[in-house]
Amino acid sequence: MQYFNADDGAKIAYRDTGSGLPLLCLSGLTRNSADFDYVAPHLGDVRMICMDYRGRGQSEWTGADSYTVMREGADALQLLDHLGLEKAAILGTSRGGLIGMGLAALAGDRITGLCMNDIGPALDRDGLERIFDYVGRNPAGRSYEDVAAGLERNLPGFDNMPEGRWLEEARKHYIPTDTGMKINYDPELRAAFLRDYETEAPDLWPYFDMLKGKPVAVIRGANSDLLSAETVAEMKRRIPDLITASVPGRAHIPFLDEPESLAALRAFIAALG
Repeated sequence: MQYFNADDGAKIAYRDTGSGLPLLCLSGLTRNSADFDYVAPHLGDVRMICMDYRGRGQSEWTGADSYTVMREGADALQLLDHLGLEKAAILGTSRGGLIGMGLAALAGDRITGLCMNDIGPALDRDGLERIFDYVGRNPAGRSYEDVAAGLERNLPGFDNMPEGRWLEEARKHYIPTDTGMKINYDPELRAAFLRDYETEAPDLWPYFDMLKGKPVAVIRGANSDLLSAETVAEMKRRIPDLITASVPGRAHIPFLDEPESLAALRAFIAALG
C-alpha cells in the first residue's frame, strides 16, 4: 500500500499495479480497494489505481463532515495529480460510480470513460434502506466464519457463489477484536450516510448525460435492489452505445469476476483505445 496527503493533510492510501491504460478504481460506500482483488487477475494491459476513501481501509479517519462524494472526488483527482496522470478512466462500484459521474461532469477533460458497477443516475429506495440498516454497525458473531455465515444469510439474491467467497468478504471488510468482530471503517460514516439519506436526492441524469461521447458501461446485478432494469434501459436510451451487462445470481453488488462482468469490462477497456 502507498500513501499521499490530500490538500487538507489527510493521509490517503492507494495501490498502483500493472501497466497500460490508467484505470482509477473507486469502491463502494463502506468498502475499500480490496473490492477489486477479484477482477485484477483478469485484466491485462491496464494500470489499476485503487484508492481507499478517507475513513475506509488504510486511509486516515477524518470525520463525518468530510465523508462526501465531493470530497472523495477531490481526493481522487489529487491522487491522479500525485501520480502525474492528466487523464484516467474510472471503474466505479456503487458510490464509486456516483463519484465517477460527478468527476465526468466537473472535470470531464480528465476522465476518459466510466464503467459503473451496479449504480446509475437513479437509485431505488429499497436498496438505500438496506444500506441504512447496516452502515456503521458492527456485525454479530465473534469470528470470520460467523460473519461469513451472516453475510450469506442476510444478503439475498446471490446464487452460485465461488467456494469460500463469503469468507473472503468477511476477511476483507471486518477485523477481529477482544469484544467481537468490528467493521474496518470509521463508524462516523453512518452519520454521513444519514445526512445524505435524509436529504432530497439530486438529479443525476444531467451528470450522466455529460458522459456522451466517452466510453461508458454499466454492470448490473440481475437481482439488484439499488439499480433497476428500467434505469439501465433509460441510460441506454440516452447513450445508445452504452455497454451493458446483467449478471445472473448477483444482487448489489457483482464481484466483477463473473463472465458477464468481465465481458463488459473488456469491451469498455477496448473502447478506451
